[in-house]
Amino acid sequence: MDTANDLNLNQKTYDWTVRSVSALTSSLSVNIKLHHDGDQVEQGQIFLFNHFARFETFIPQFLMHQKSRAYCRSIAAGEFFRGNDTFANYLRSVGAVPHDMPELLPFLAEEILRGRKVIIFPEGGMVKDRRVLDDKGKYSIFSRTARERRKHHTGAAVLALTLNAFKMGIRALHADKDTMRLTQWVDRLNLENVEALMAAVEKPTFIIPANITFYPIRVRDNILSQGVELFTKGLSPRVAEELLIEGNILLRDTDMDVRLGDPVMPGKFWHLWEKKLLAPRVRKVSSMEELFELNFRRGSWFEKLSARAIGRTTLMLRDTYMYEMYKGVTLNLSHLASRLILMHVDRDQMTVNRELFHRTLYLAIKKAQAEPSLHLHRSLLDPETYAGVIKGSSKPLDQLITSAENTELIKQDDGHYLLMSKLKEEHGFDQVRIENPIAVYDNEMAPIQAARDVIEEAFEEAHDLSDHALALHRFDDEVQSYQWDKKAYDKPQHAEINNQRTATESGDPYLLTPEKSNGLGVVLVHGFLASPAELRGFADRLLTAGHPVIGVRLKGHGTSPWDLRDRTWKEWLSSVRRGFQIMSALTDKVCVVGFSSGGALALHMAAENLDKLAGVCAISAPLKFRNKNLVFVPLLHGVNKLTGWLPTMESVMPFIDNDSEHPEINYRHIPVRGLYELRRMVDEMEEALPNIQCPAAVLQGDEDHVIEAESAKIIASKIGSENTELHMIPSKRHGILNEDIGGTQDKVLAFVNSLGKK
Repeated sequence: MDTANDLNLNQKTYDWTVRSVSALTSSLSVNIKLHHDGDQVEQGQIFLFNHFARFETFIPQFLMHQKSRAYCRSIAAGEFFRGNDTFANYLRSVGAVPHDMPELLPFLAEEILRGRKVIIFPEGGMVKDRRVLDDKGKYSIFSRTARERRKHHTGAAVLALTLNAFKMGIRALHADKDTMRLTQWVDRLNLENVEALMAAVEKPTFIIPANITFYPIRVRDNILSQGVELFTKGLSPRVAEELLIEGNILLRDTDMDVRLGDPVMPGKFWHLWEKKLLAPRVRKVSSMEELFELNFRRGSWFEKLSARAIGRTTLMLRDTYMYEMYKGVTLNLSHLASRLILMHVDRDQMTVNRELFHRTLYLAIKKAQAEPSLHLHRSLLDPETYAGVIKGSSKPLDQLITSAENTELIKQDDGHYLLMSKLKEEHGFDQVRIENPIAVYDNEMAPIQAARDVIEEAFEEAHDLSDHALALHRFDDEVQSYQWDKKAYDKPQHAEINNQRTATESGDPYLLTPEKSNGLGVVLVHGFLASPAELRGFADRLLTAGHPVIGVRLKGHGTSPWDLRDRTWKEWLSSVRRGFQIMSALTDKVCVVGFSSGGALALHMAAENLDKLAGVCAISAPLKFRNKNLVFVPLLHGVNKLTGWLPTMESVMPFIDNDSEHPEINYRHIPVRGLYELRRMVDEMEEALPNIQCPAAVLQGDEDHVIEAESAKIIASKIGSENTELHMIPSKRHGILNEDIGGTQDKVLAFVNSLGKK
C-alpha cells in the first residue's frame, strides 16, 4: 500500500511526459480544444472532470502544465499501483496517486499548499451511458461494483472544505501571533518559512468544475480494435467496446472539447455560526490527518454538531460543482437531434416526416444560438456546417443518421424516418455506446434544462413556422457566417497580410425592409475584393422606393484576403443563390442587381430562370479585362498549387497588390487563386448567357479602365431574353454604380421599378 513517502513527483519525467503527450496528440486524429473565459487555470487548485474514456485521464494534467507550467496530482485506480513494477513507478513519478491510499485527502491538501494542483474525476469511474440523473432528476450514476445507481463521490468537497477550514485556522494563528504553531506547520508542510505558509493560505480555495465532451461518437470498427482482436483471438465484450469507442476517438477525426467552468468557492458554503464552531477546533489540530478526522468523529456533542455541519455543507458543495460540471457540456448537433428523436419515441410517434424533422432541428439550432447559457460546438456556429440541415444535407446530421441506421435504430423510407423499437430498449452499461449512441447523446444533454427547452419550443413551433420567419433565420445565418469567417481568418499566420488592410467599412450583409413594401425585392451583389458596403448607398435609394433589399456577402469577402484565397467561384454563386432564396420568401418578385464580378454572378444565376425571378441588371460586368497580364493567372495559379504541395517551399506569389478605387471597402491584396476563380467564373457566365429569359439590363462605362467596354455589348448580344437593355455610360471609372456616374443609379432604379409594373 502506497504512503505519502512513496509518491515523490519527478519533474523531469513529468516534463518529458507532457512533451510526449503533446507530440502524440498532434499525430492522432483527436482535436483537443481548451475553453476558458478567464484565469481558471492559474486560480484553480482543485479541478474536476467528468469521465467517459480511459485515455482522457492523461489529458487534464497535460493541459494544465501547458497553460501554467503547474504540476498536478491526479487520482488513479489503486490496481495500477500494486507491486513495484515499472508502470506503477512511472505513474507515481508523474503525480498519480492511488485512490485507496491511506490518508489520501490530507496528502492532497498538503500538496495544494505546496503549490500543486489536484485533478479529480468525481464520478469515480467511467460513465459510459452519460446518464447522470435518476428518474427524479437527482444526480446519480451507475456503479459497476454495486451494479446499481449511486450518488457521486464527495471526496473533492471534503478536500476543499477542510482545506478552507485549515486556512481559516492558520489565519487565526497568525492573528494571534502564535509563531511556534505556525513554525510547526511550516516544517510539517516542508515550506521555506512562515511567509510562504501565509502566502499559501491567503490564496482562495477554488474548485474548477470542467467538462469533457467528445464529438462525434462513432461505433464502426477501427484498426486498433481489429488489430488487437486479431492477435488476442477474441476480446471480452467490455474490452472490445472500449477499444472500438476510444480507438475511433483517437484515430478518426474527433473533437475533444475541454471546458473550464466558473470557480466554485467552498468558503461561501459555511454559515457564520459554523465558522465560529469550527475555528477553535481547527486551531488546535497538529496534523492535517487530525483535521480531516473532524468529518467523522461522533463522540462529544461538539464533535457530532461539527460533523453534521460539515456533512450538510459537503453535500451542498458536491451538488453545486456537479451542476456546474455538467452545465459545461459542449452542445452539438447530435445532442439536439437525439433529443428530438426520443421526443417522438416518448410520444409513440415512430414514423416521422423528414422535412418537418429537419425544419424542427434547424429551428432548435437557431434557438440554441440565441440562448447565452449554452456552450455550442463549432458545428452549431458555422452555417457552412449546419445550415444544410433544413434540406437534410448536413454532414453532421448525415453522420448521426448513418450511425443510427447501422445500429438498427432508424430506417428511412418515402420521405420519413422510421424509428425502430430498439430505441425503447435498455442496454447494458458496456454496450449502450455501441448499441444506442442516440441515448448516450440524450443523456449527456439531459442536465442542461436550457438545451431541453429549445428543443421543446422548436417541436411546438416548427409545424407553423412561416416562410417569412424561416427567411429571417436564414439571413441570420449569413450574419453568423460573416462573424465565423472573420474570426477563422484572424489568426497569427494571417497577420502579415491582414495588418496591411485598408478597408474600414463593415463587411456585414444587410437586409433592409421598407414600412410598406411594393412587392418587388432586390438582391444586391458586390464586386470582387469588395463587400456589401460597396452598394449600401444605392440600397438606401431602393429602400426609399419601397423595395426590400438584401446585400449579400460573397464568400471570402469582407474578412481577409486569406479567406478569399480559399474560396471558389461556385461558393460566390451559392452566396447569391442564398440571398435570392431569402428574398423570395419575403416578396412576390425578385430582381438581382450586380456590380462588376457581382454582375457576372447575377447573370449566371439569372440563367437558372428561378421562380419569382423578375429581372437581372449587370453593371460593369467583366468579360474582357483591360489588364492583359490576367492571361497568365492560370499559369501562376498552377505554379502556386505545385509549390503548395512541397512543405518546405512557399508559393511563388500567393498575393499581388491592389490599387483600388475604394480602399476603404476593397482588399489591398489580391489572392492569385481568387483571380483564377474570377477568370473561370467569367468563362462559365459567358456560356450561360443564352439561357437567360427574364428582362435584363446591362450598363457599362465607355472608357472603363478595368473592363473593356465591348464586354457589355457582347454580353447584351448573347443574353437569351428579347427584353434586354444596354446603356453605355460616359466614364473612365469602373465604379459607376456606387459613385453614381452619368445617372447610373437612376437608370438601374428605373429598370427595377419597371419590373414591378409587369
